[in-house]
Amino acid sequence: MQAQLEHLNITVPDPKATAAMLAQVFGWQIRWEGVVRGDGYSIHIGSDHSYVALYRPGEAVDPAPDSHGVSGGLNHLGVVVDDVDAVEERVKSLGYEPHSHGDYEPGRRFYFEDEAGLEIEVVQY
Repeated sequence: MQAQLEHLNITVPDPKATAAMLAQVFGWQIRWEGVVRGDGYSIHIGSDHSYVALYRPGEAVDPAPDSHGVSGGLNHLGVVVDDVDAVEERVKSLGYEPHSHGDYEPGRRFYFEDEAGLEIEVVQY
């Protein structure tokens, strides 16, 4: 069996808000949520096979610098969908602005950012 990504853990200021957005855009379900280390809070949201862990520490979080210049920084989260146009309409209906559209071999894509600055790439192959 080829290795596959099981989850990604991201620090966000409001896990519930980010989880709600991801559920609306991608149809993901909450797999688990609760109190974690350091009086933090985490929500695991995704599918039966993979998920994104949304973590908030017990103390306030500072906005991240531009991750492209930080070793180990998260530049964006990429999500494959069956219908990029339908997902883009959901993104717009939630008030987000899609940008950086691209048609390329072998697919199509666009990006958007949430309130916390998390950049998400949506791609259809």
